[in-house]
Amino acid sequence: MKKIGLILLLIIAAGVSFSQSASYAVQMANTVMNTWKDSFAIQPGKPVKWTYDQSVVLKGIEGLWKNTGEGKYFNYIQKSMDFFVDDKGDIKTYKAGDFTLDNIAPGRNLLLLYNVTGKDKYLKAVNTLHKQLQSQPRTNEGGFWHKQIYPSQMWLDGLYMAEPFYTEYANTFHEDSAYNDIARQFILMEKNAREPKTGLLYHGYDESRKEKWADKTTGLSPNFWGRAMGWYGMGLVDVLENFPENNPNKKTLAGIFKRFAAAVAKVQDAKSGLWWDILNSPGREKNYLEASASSMFIYALAKGVRLGYLPLNYSTVAKKGYDGIIKNFIKTENGQTNLYGTVSVSGLGGNPYRDGSYDYYVGEKVVVNDPKGVGAFLQAANEMDIAQTLAYGKGKTVLLDNYFNHETKKDVTGTTINWHYVWEEMDNGGLSLFGHVFNKYGVQTKTLYGAPSLQNLKAADIYIIMDPDNAKESSSPNYIEPQHIDAIYNWVKDGGTLLLFGNDSGNVELPHFNQLAQRFGFQFNFDNLNRVVGTQFEMGAFYIPAGHPIFKTAKKIHIKEYASQTVTGPAQSIFTDKNIVVMSVAKVGKGTVFAVGDPWFYNEYLDGRRLTPDFDNYKAAEDLVRWAIDQSNKKGK
Repeated sequence: MKKIGLILLLIIAAGVSFSQSASYAVQMANTVMNTWKDSFAIQPGKPVKWTYDQSVVLKGIEGLWKNTGEGKYFNYIQKSMDFFVDDKGDIKTYKAGDFTLDNIAPGRNLLLLYNVTGKDKYLKAVNTLHKQLQSQPRTNEGGFWHKQIYPSQMWLDGLYMAEPFYTEYANTFHEDSAYNDIARQFILMEKNAREPKTGLLYHGYDESRKEKWADKTTGLSPNFWGRAMGWYGMGLVDVLENFPENNPNKKTLAGIFKRFAAAVAKVQDAKSGLWWDILNSPGREKNYLEASASSMFIYALAKGVRLGYLPLNYSTVAKKGYDGIIKNFIKTENGQTNLYGTVSVSGLGGNPYRDGSYDYYVGEKVVVNDPKGVGAFLQAANEMDIAQTLAYGKGKTVLLDNYFNHETKKDVTGTTINWHYVWEEMDNGGLSLFGHVFNKYGVQTKTLYGAPSLQNLKAADIYIIMDPDNAKESSSPNYIEPQHIDAIYNWVKDGGTLLLFGNDSGNVELPHFNQLAQRFGFQFNFDNLNRVVGTQFEMGAFYIPAGHPIFKTAKKIHIKEYASQTVTGPAQSIFTDKNIVVMSVAKVGKGTVFAVGDPWFYNEYLDGRRLTPDFDNYKAAEDLVRWAIDQSNKKGK
């Protein structure tokens, strides 16, 4: 903890702006969007097809979208998927009967599009891919065959292709029975393919022992191929991110991941920080340091540290690898950032036959800007960008109220879910991007489902109440009562940071909300200002003056249909428009309260899909998060 504190102090002292302008992820994304403008023609002259290559790149673009709030990245994902998915949800060039796990990977891009837009065509396409998984041939132990043409075979690659999608699908559609099957795939792969001495996993396993490349005793392929291990590690950490905490297999998967990380760290090249194409043969003739595997390991290890599955020392391994990538493989040429050093393909079996020998692997072509390498690098670069900000709020917790704001609805499965201003929600009314901003500054996001009390607020550093329900929004709303106000007030007085997001008077329960607000010296007025007609967003524009104490990077923000405030001591106006109070701050005891009369930071006005690019709402969210962290650092002092 002392080390994290020192890093935090250095960041603050240096006045770091946390700008994305120098990000290699941004530079590489520019290359991607220039190279593959309309669709992913992987091999010039060959027809474009539904492929996992595209999916890996688009996952990298997704991460950049979440890290910046720039809508052009989301639009690029949607345009790329719409090339294949028609209005009926049919997927061009996809053949279910091939039963190849490679075809499942782009389902994650479709799930993103469905969860954000709610469009039925994406749901239909997602269900098509899920249906393939339900019928996918399996080994006798229950492991997915990698492809129909490779009977009884499990490959490390397949764990990335199928399991993250399978997990995200289970989360979205409440298929709890799937989690044990997902865990089984990793358990079987480690059981059958892991070499105990090194901890590395062989590329492929043939249960039947009939394939020519398979050892007749073990069924294993002969070598430890770097990218295969990379696929495995990326798939594992992505599954862990979304795997339910209450499933006992979560602990099992975490153990598998730790063993993977230890094995990978041991074979990192000490000089360059990179990894070899054949992992356990450093310096052997024709072996080489390889970009895609190195990027995958960097991503998996950095993300593993961020999510808490790996100790902090692995961030040093990831940083050394990332520096090695930049030094050895990234080149700026003709105004474009290019990635060198990726092997184009390596597999097992097929025609012409691939025997899995050392000479086979090192004989495959190494190319520039292969999408698998580019996609892996993008994902690694996104994680390394987050790593620069992670220490700022490390160890802090933000608690989101879901008691006073507790709207529910039935989703497409008929399940009743919480919605409207909740962390998990990715559509317009959700807070998934606001939550991501907290997370990338190291703050853990949690939800308070019960009424606030001194006891359940105790562990929170920041507490958010947003848009309490009125009778229109709930048949039995939970109103803010005197005992809640006392608990919240005393928590703030002891050093808590409270963020209050109201709404215009017609869409929030103001009488009880104002009883809380008045305890801190302000109230929300019964009005509705900055009404915006259609897409005339300038009607909702505010301009932040230079030197603002909270909004230090945002210059132009959008707030529409908000409730103004009347302020008395101890609250003070922090932002006004024509003498109308838009935002206020109150200092009470050791704590701080921030208030604005609009939910403001929900996805519709953070994700860049609706507002024009000249608005800085995402930057404003970052500014407010950093400010709230700064206030919470004073808690208890």
